[in-house]
Amino acid sequence: MGERHRRRFELCGVEFVAVADTQTEFDGIVDKLNLGAGEMSAGEAGVDFAVVASPATTHYDYAKFFLERHIPVFVEKPLATTAEQAQELVDMAAASGTTLFVAQSECFNPIFLNFRKHFAAELNARIASNEGGAGVRLDFRREHRYSSRCRDVNVMLDLLVHDLSMFLTMFRAEDVKMEWLKTGKKASNDEAEFDSAMMRLRVASGEYRGVIADFYVNRKSNCDMREIAVEFPKSRYTVSLAHYNFEGEVEHVPDSLDNEHRFFLKLLAGACTDWGRRAAQNAADCVRMCGGV
Repeated sequence: MGERHRRRFELCGVEFVAVADTQTEFDGIVDKLNLGAGEMSAGEAGVDFAVVASPATTHYDYAKFFLERHIPVFVEKPLATTAEQAQELVDMAAASGTTLFVAQSECFNPIFLNFRKHFAAELNARIASNEGGAGVRLDFRREHRYSSRCRDVNVMLDLLVHDLSMFLTMFRAEDVKMEWLKTGKKASNDEAEFDSAMMRLRVASGEYRGVIADFYVNRKSNCDMREIAVEFPKSRYTVSLAHYNFEGEVEHVPDSLDNEHRFFLKLLAGACTDWGRRAAQNAADCVRMCGGV
């Protein structure tokens, strides 16, 4: 992901002054920019922002390092591995006015953005006619074949955060009640327990009260799948969030990354500040809802 982010940022005119693939290399960058004691700010160090695309268990430490120095940071999902750490980073960024952006790219997937527009229109039409959210269901499904990547966290922090982040762009976290149907919270002798999970969210308050969303994620599946099934009382349809090759494997939608990069650069320029803070809080809420272990 680090390579992908670098390529796309460079297409936007960004110049990377240094790249580190190991802790030793990172320490060298810190020394080069005189950031070790935090005596220099982003501007003084000649840095506009930092990109963190390291193992998930290191996100908190690296993001905090830059935020303490008021250096804007673009960090891969998940924001952190505990709810406390994730919220601390969001609060730090807000207190200092430093941009914190979490790369939850599915929120910028053009297929999802189009789906959300039409789903919201249909749901709001029901609200306007006093039918409410009862009888409306969403079914998020995300599966892929085994990969050695991201094995430092469970399947919820690896995959479920994607679908939760999309859900939370449509519904408020404070209106939602959560129910685990199956959880892969920790590694065990049965590795499948670490690689699949099921969750149900109920919108329990607010104007959309009654909507139910089910989530299923599996990172040791025999197929690749990213889709959302929608059920209204008189209709049902399914939307695929991905393109697939001839072998049935998921191909990334380039516009998703391009859209999130452009949005981040707009945040740096001072646009959409309130939206950006809500997006950061969305990322922290995702970690909390995933158990943040």
